[in-house]
Amino acid sequence: MTTSRHQNVARRKRRIERRLRPRTWKAQATPMYRAHNIQYEHSDRVRGLASGGIGAMHRLAQHTGLEAAINERLEVLKVHLPYHESDHVLGIAYNVLCGGTCLQDIERRRQDEVYLDALGAQRIPDPTTAGDFCRRFDEAAIEALQTAINETRVRVWRTQPAAFFDEAVIDADGTLAETTGACKEGMDISYEGVWGYHPLIVSLANTQEPLYLINRSGNRPSSEGAAERFDQARMLCQDAGFRRITFRGDTDFSQTAHLDRWDTAGVRFIFGYDARVNLIRAADALPARTWRPLVRRPPEEIQTEPRHRPVNVKQATTIEREFKNLRLRAEAVAEFAYQPVACTTPYRMVVVRKNISVEQGAQRLFDEIRYFFYLTNDHETAAADVVFLANDRCNQENLIDQLKHGVGATRMPVDTLLSNGAYMVMAALAWTLKAWFALRLPETGRWAARYAAEKAAVLRMEFKAFLHAFMLIPVQIVRTSRRLVFRLLAWNSWQAVFLRGFDHWREPLRC
Repeated sequence: MTTSRHQNVARRKRRIERRLRPRTWKAQATPMYRAHNIQYEHSDRVRGLASGGIGAMHRLAQHTGLEAAINERLEVLKVHLPYHESDHVLGIAYNVLCGGTCLQDIERRRQDEVYLDALGAQRIPDPTTAGDFCRRFDEAAIEALQTAINETRVRVWRTQPAAFFDEAVIDADGTLAETTGACKEGMDISYEGVWGYHPLIVSLANTQEPLYLINRSGNRPSSEGAAERFDQARMLCQDAGFRRITFRGDTDFSQTAHLDRWDTAGVRFIFGYDARVNLIRAADALPARTWRPLVRRPPEEIQTEPRHRPVNVKQATTIEREFKNLRLRAEAVAEFAYQPVACTTPYRMVVVRKNISVEQGAQRLFDEIRYFFYLTNDHETAAADVVFLANDRCNQENLIDQLKHGVGATRMPVDTLLSNGAYMVMAALAWTLKAWFALRLPETGRWAARYAAEKAAVLRMEFKAFLHAFMLIPVQIVRTSRRLVFRLLAWNSWQAVFLRGFDHWREPLRC
């Protein structure tokens, strides 16, 4: 960041801090909102854009080589009249990054002259054309698009420090994407009685990036096709340079036919396992001395003074109305060897025993024992840590929620199984660009520790927070003979991070 911009950021920060400094106020005679005689006028020369961060995202797509990779790998259009494949793909992703929630919102970008000038485009595809582009996809085209994105992803990963490649933790899960349409090809009724689709999501837990998104009919099993995608993700991570690979999944993903092969390949796996009768009997038969109390991780340390715990209204109401309530009393962990039928090697079965008290109102009725099983080939990690690592997979639920409700990738706006799958991949690219934005932030120099903390914060940021911090920032667009200037018109606390990253992407990515 240049000295003048650094000074401007610091000056604006001081101004707002001075304005919001603690003060001892006297009683005010008038409300705080005091603006009067407000008028609106059209500007003749000065032109502004609400989503000023789109310029940085376009530079990031060029810097990482994503735009070129899409045009090289993806061949959907026979003739480019006038759009290329990258224009369509990035157009859908940019619409999401500007706050769009559906294909129809592309029309707002298309009618915005300043938005077009900001991207150097004479025009962009309208929503109907974007939908028609999605319908052109077959399975090979969707694979080609994901390959282009993942090739770019590997280049971004290779710029990370050595510690980044210690281990790649790959999660897989399915999610239901409900649709109210009645004529969408491939939709079906799910086990929950909901009509729609059942996408499979394979992600890297380290960065919460979706590696593979596969649309499936609503009645398909959660684990269908997961083994093949696990293998693809493993090859992708090994090609990037990760030294250790870990697979995680819930009980639906413990596909025993593949465990021996993964174990031979040096992959660590931790899968939930169904509490079947034979496993419950084995857990009941374990000697008492093999069970150890399971001590959960302590909550985050309070940085300020601890506050008085409020009254638990839910618990009080449950007791008052004598509802049936389940209360966890204790947890214990043990392990034993177990060889699934489809395997030739015994593996380690870690079991958690939960002592649950069944209450009605204030009266304790009886205690109930429930078991939770985790199958792994890791014989070195402590049993409790295996449980914690398996439980950390729940963080993928946050990613799925962001893709569904933040990005809107699973809205299924088109009319076929494959076209909706293509839209899902293109819309999810907005989240991927957000992750790359964080990964490409520099974290060296005098303030390396602070930069690393900011990088981690951006990587963990929810999509809505990212939009308000880095995308929905008002700018003035100034076109000169050789430059396209985005003049920032407002300040926020992330502006220094934004400018530092933008300056870092001047040259193409080399790795």
